[in-house]
Order: sequence, then structure tokens, then C-alpha cells
Amino acid sequence: MANLLYRLGRFSYQRRRLVAALWALFLVVLGVGALTLGGKTANTFSIPGTESQRALDALKHELPAASGASATIVVKAPAGKTLADPIVKAAVGTTVAKAAKVPEVVAAIDPFTSKAISPDGTTGLISVQFDKPADQLSHESSDGYDGLSALSTGDLQVVPGGQIKPGVPEIGATEVIGVAVAAVVLVVTFGSLVAAGMTLVTALLGVLAGMAGLFVVTAFTDVSSTAPILALMLGLAVGIDYSLFISSRHRSQLGEGMDPEESVARATATAGSAVLFAGATVVIALAGLSVVGVPFLTAMGLAAAATVLTAVLVALTLLPALLGFVGNRVLPRKLRKSPTAAAPVEGFGFRWGRLVTRLRVPIVAVGIIGLGLLAIPAKNMQLALPDGASAAAGTNQRVAYDLTAAAFGPGANGPLVVVVKSNDAATSEAVVQQVLAKAQGLPDVVAAQPAAASADHTTRLLQVIPKSGPASSETADLVKNLRSAVHPLTTSGAEISVTGNTAVGVDVSNKLSNALPTYLFVVIGLSFLLLLLAFRSVLVPLKATLGFVLTIGATFGITVAVFQEGHLAKLVGVDSPGPLVSFLPIIMMGILFGLAMDYEVFIVSRVREEFVHGRHANDATVQGLGHGARVVTAAALIMASVFAGFILVHDPIIKAIGFGLTIGVLIDAFVVRMTLVPAILSLLGDRAWWFPKWLDRLTPRVDIEGENLRVDETPRTDELAGVR
Repeated sequence: MANLLYRLGRFSYQRRRLVAALWALFLVVLGVGALTLGGKTANTFSIPGTESQRALDALKHELPAASGASATIVVKAPAGKTLADPIVKAAVGTTVAKAAKVPEVVAAIDPFTSKAISPDGTTGLISVQFDKPADQLSHESSDGYDGLSALSTGDLQVVPGGQIKPGVPEIGATEVIGVAVAAVVLVVTFGSLVAAGMTLVTALLGVLAGMAGLFVVTAFTDVSSTAPILALMLGLAVGIDYSLFISSRHRSQLGEGMDPEESVARATATAGSAVLFAGATVVIALAGLSVVGVPFLTAMGLAAAATVLTAVLVALTLLPALLGFVGNRVLPRKLRKSPTAAAPVEGFGFRWGRLVTRLRVPIVAVGIIGLGLLAIPAKNMQLALPDGASAAAGTNQRVAYDLTAAAFGPGANGPLVVVVKSNDAATSEAVVQQVLAKAQGLPDVVAAQPAAASADHTTRLLQVIPKSGPASSETADLVKNLRSAVHPLTTSGAEISVTGNTAVGVDVSNKLSNALPTYLFVVIGLSFLLLLLAFRSVLVPLKATLGFVLTIGATFGITVAVFQEGHLAKLVGVDSPGPLVSFLPIIMMGILFGLAMDYEVFIVSRVREEFVHGRHANDATVQGLGHGARVVTAAALIMASVFAGFILVHDPIIKAIGFGLTIGVLIDAFVVRMTLVPAILSLLGDRAWWFPKWLDRLTPRVDIEGENLRVDETPRTDELAGVR
């Protein structure tokens, strides 16, 4: 591996103009493709094969009007009046007429017809039905619907509710803050604007390539609206980190007086090997989301994995070419004329390494207990799909949710839909009455009533209003109990399904929870084998995996405490704490596992490099941490700052992912990899590198430490002694 990357690095340096031109051409082609082929992203969270989705798919053919997006406009009379007041009633009629004229709306039903008026007569619900799913609606349609709020006057408050906004969460100036912090960290780390700028530019180019490729893919398949943000978030973070790691090794070698071309080749061979293996673990973790069998999650994982892969390719090819262009300007100005003039100074990493190895037993004990305590809130984690309760305060969606909950109860924001289908209208009618009786007898049900029907009345819809909100555990239990109650009625010759947005959310959460063990087994298993191959050790990969368990436990605990339980929630802009989005755990596990292995490879590869070149295990740990601490600290701060920039986004899903990844990176880099890992390696000593002989014979050698390169260049100390 090292020899192959050595040749790649030297080739990129020598043919730097060709390499740069090829990357420029590649970016232009992708850019043109994104502009001409790029389609829309999808904003739905469905899983084919679940009961709720099968019912929705069937409705597209049997009752098309009910298969499109539906939304509710809340109308509220002014203080002291009711909707029955003539002036207020006229304002309601005007609102209904305006809603019916919104593009792609097929029906708008006034509350007097549907009887959707609160007991005190002050609040009503206008049901709006679109002819397309929410993610297929045009901007004219969604903007026209949102614009109905302008109809609010002193006679009537009008609030359009529901989730029909298409497209991707917007990227604004807040995310640039993370990049700005990364630039500052790079300048401080390198002491050179040229080196900092080059590292940042290569990362941005990699992100541009990955994002352009992603938008090309949207022309051929559905891509979740969250996928571009996730790809951008990860691409920036790992792109900067990978370039930083190789550039730092190159600068260190230049400081030792090495020829620039040789230094670039060796940095690509050694640090580049670590980057390749670190990137591979991230790609495995993200691409592994495919095994879950959830299309929108698969698209998110593959999109992010492709961006990470692009970042690795940029670091291994374009970066060496750019290092050839800048020459010794990658060094601080005072070292350019005489790189070896500055005397080597042991930095904080060496002192920290000696402290950690000396106090290894109490550090391991305190670290494990502390992270365990932080993980305690995770046992109360609740999962659901986002609804109006999680929307930002003051938005139409949130105001409509609160008004509806206050007037009709929280369950009115997420009614369940029961679909009854048979071969004749009489059978369907009989089964509908039986379903109504069953549903009305269940606890946590406010009301159950007939809704729409197909032209021949063989397909009938019923609406069941829960007492509890859409994201509550009580409503999830109601979905389960309702299905158990009505499914036996299928013996009457009818098909019965429970669906609706709330039921879809329950099915998605259940599917993800059931798939999580399989996902972890596949991803951790493959990554364990990859680390086994890289480090030729059994205990090091095992330690890396157990360290990840501590990281993810503490991260989930803190995220639950803030976003679900509300502790310090205002500091991160969370207006209403509530359940975490259902795919958050599996997404965060995939990303954090990959990133955790990044730092594991970055630090432990240097420790092993020192060990295989003759240092005692304890000294190798100190030297490895000492040489790697500065770059890993910078990399972690950069990655955390990039993720933290996304906490400022208004979208609750992106906010939670950004927060969780920020906390996870900081915990993993500074507590687990830079503290617990060297302490445990010191405890294990030489045993850390134990590798059974039979396994050694079966495992191919990849040489990420560049051992063979050094053997070719200089003889070992014991060989010199033999010559004497």
C-alpha cells in the first residue's frame, strides 16, 4: 500500500499540471451535469413494504384524490366572537375560496361542512387536498398555500399548517461560520497562509465535486432533501482533515531537510495510507446504511459516502500536485530559506502523552465512568418523525399546531387513516361499521368517523383522532392496538390497513429500530477487519470498537438531555424539546463510527510506526501521541466547528444532527482517542500488538507505516551493528 501511494504521490508532484487540469475538467463536467440534469430532492420519509406505505400506494390507483398531500388551515375568530358570526363566517368563506384556487389544490372543505369546529365555536379547520405528494409540489403551489396567512385580518386569524414545503433545507451564512473557524485553526496550526489556504481550497474543491455529482444523481433517482446538507457537512469536515494530515507530515519532513519531491511522495505514502484507511472506514459506515433497507436512508448514506470518497481522492492526488506548485511556501516565512534552522521543540502532545501513560489506571477508570454517566439519559430516548411541534416558534406550521392542539386536543394534529377495500360496496360498508365500533372502543381515541370513498364505494376511508400528539408514545401504541383490533375483520372479505402521516412515522421508527442491530453488525464487522488488516493486531481494533461504544453512548445521552428533555435547549435554539427524529441514531452511529476510526487510524498508525521501527511500546505511545496530537487536535476542532455551524440552521433535523456530531467528535477525539486510547495502549504494552501467527500468515500486508520504504532507504540499527 505504502509503495503504491508513494508512486502516486510522486507522479502527482511531477505531473502536477496534468493532475490539476484533469481535476479542473472533472469539476467542469460535473458542474455542467448538475446544472442541466439536476432534479428535485425528495422531502418524504417512507419505507416501501410497510402497511402504511402499501395503503398509500394503493390509494394512488383507487382513490387518487386521497393519495396527494393534505394540509389544514386553522381559522380562529377574534376575541369575543365565534365562527358563526356573519362577518367572521364571510371571512372563512373567502379563505376557503382562495385556498381552492392555489395551484395543484383539488379541494378545500370549509369547517361548517366538515363539522371541524371546536366546542367553543372559535376555531375551525379547513381541509386542503393537493393532487400530488408533498415532495412533488411546485414552489408556486407551496408558496401560494403559505401566502394564505396574508388573509389574516381583525375579523379572522388564518394560519396554513402542515408540511408541504418542497426541496432542501437552505444553506445560509450560518454554515460559513464553521468554515471561517476552520480557516483560523489552519492558520494557527500551520503558521502559513499559503498552507492554510491550500488545505481549505482542496477540501472545498472536493466538496464541490461531491455535491455536483449528487445533484446529477437526482435526475435518475430520488434523493432525500437532507442528503445534500449531510454530504456538505461531512465533505467539508473530512476534506479539511485529510488534507491537513498529509500536509502536516510533508511540512514536518521539510523541516528535517528532506527534498520537497521526496517529502510529498513519502507524506502520501505514510499519512496518505492512514487517510485511505480512515476514509474507507467512513465510507463503509455510510454505505452500510444500505443494509437497513430504507430508501431515503440509503440515498443519504451513499451521497455522503461518495463525497467522502471524493475527499480521499482529492487528498491523494490533487493535494500532492498543489504541494508541488507551492514548494517551500507551505512552511512559515522564517523557515523557508533554512527549514532546519529552528530547533525541534517537544510540544504539548509529548507532555500529555507522558502524563496519560503515567496515570493510565485512574485515567481509564475516570474516563469510562464519566462517559458512562453522560450516557444515562440515552435510556429514555424517544424517536418519531418531525411534526408541527418540532417546528421553530413563530412559523406557520408551529402556530397552526399549537392552535389545533389547544382547540381540539393534540391528537387532531395527526389523525390516523383506516383504509377499507373489498369487491363490493355493501361489504365495505359493513366492515366500516365494524371498524368504527372497534376504534371507538379503544383507549386514547377521541373520535372515529367515516371520510372519503371511491366512486363505486368499494374503497372507504375512516379517520381516527387520537387523544395524544403525533410523536407521543401513546399514539404509537394506539397504532399497534388499532391494527390488532381491525386486522381480524379481514376475514369478512375486505382488506384493512392503518395509514396516514402518523402511522407512516411509527412504521419508519419501528423499521429503523429493528434494522439497527444488523447495521451495527455489518459495519462494525467490516471495519474491524479493515483495522485488523491495517494494524495487524487483534486488541487494537477491539479497543477502537469499544471506544466507539463509549463515544456514541455519551453523545446520545447529551443529545437526549438537550433536545428531548430540554436541558440548556435555548442555548442551541430549541424552542420545544421533544422526541428525536427517528433516523437520527442510525445516521449518527454511521457517521461517528467512521469519524472515530479516522482519529484512531491517525493516532495509532503513528504509534505503530514508532513501534515497528524499534521503540518500546510505552515510548512508542508517547512518541505517536506527541507527533499526532497537534494535527489531531486541529482536525477535531475543524471538524467540530464545521458541524457546529449547522446547529444554527432552523431545520430541526439538521440542527440535531449538527449538535450530535459536534459533541461526538469532541468526545471521541479528546476524551477517547487522545486520552483513553494511549492510556489503554500503555496498559497493554507489547500485548497491544499481539497477532496470532496463523492469522499473520493469512492476512495480506498493507504497510500503512511505510516500513518497507524506510528499509529501502536506510538499514536498521541492528543491521548496522552487525556490519560493525
